Amino acid sequence: MGLVVQTMAEWKNANTDPEILFWVGSAGSFDDRAKKITRSFVKIMNHANVKFGVLGTEESASGDVAKRAGNEFLFQMQAMNNIQILNSYNIQRIVTTCPHDFNTLKNEYKDLGGEYDVLHHTEFIYELITKKRLSILGNLKNKKITYHDPCYLGRGNGVFSIPRKLIDIIGLQLIEMPRSKETSFCCGAGGAQMFKEPEKGREDININRTREALNAKTSIIATGCPFCNTMMQDGVKNLAEGSVDVLDIAELIVQSEKL
Repeated sequence: MGLVVQTMAEWKNANTDPEILFWVGSAGSFDDRAKKITRSFVKIMNHANVKFGVLGTEESASGDVAKRAGNEFLFQMQAMNNIQILNSYNIQRIVTTCPHDFNTLKNEYKDLGGEYDVLHHTEFIYELITKKRLSILGNLKNKKITYHDPCYLGRGNGVFSIPRKLIDIIGLQLIEMPRSKETSFCCGAGGAQMFKEPEKGREDININRTREALNAKTSIIATGCPFCNTMMQDGVKNLAEGSVDVLDIAELIVQSEKL
């Protein structure tokens, strides 16, 4: 069965408002690995009969990378263009799989006229479960897993417990890394660092963090960010290729429920 996805323009033409806007993000739209996370989240929403819309070709970059790289002018251009489009559809709730976009849309669009209720996809999935719209069978019970806190989700916005609650609901055995939650360590991609060349003579941040995750001796490294996923996956390829799976929590739920 194919995925059911409608654009906001299609919803508008039908004179109906969806429950949420799914902000796909640049990584989720163009990166082959991140597209799998996008598809997994859509599968979950389809399974829970969530009415959602996407902007499609009307969606642009949130401006996170431009702002972190110091180009405030470009950020404001991107943000104001996005806000104009979002407000034209009277968007109230936004859900995204990318903590970078989550932080930008939630905290940095306000000063430019963009006031939205923004959720990370783990928060929205947990909401679906608590409202009995999604049930978890837990087909991955007792597998050992470690969880890497994305900076812009955890330390930046205080979302620590909900991803862990989902891991527990799935039935996985969580092994925490020494640096986790408020004292977690970056994957190395934040602040536009993902697009810079590594410094010669210094260990890459993602290698340092991946080594810590591998030392947890689990079969899965989970995260909730496409950037973190890329950095951890590259770290595994460098240190111990094929030894563990690096998966988004949405992908774990799809595997658990065999969606």
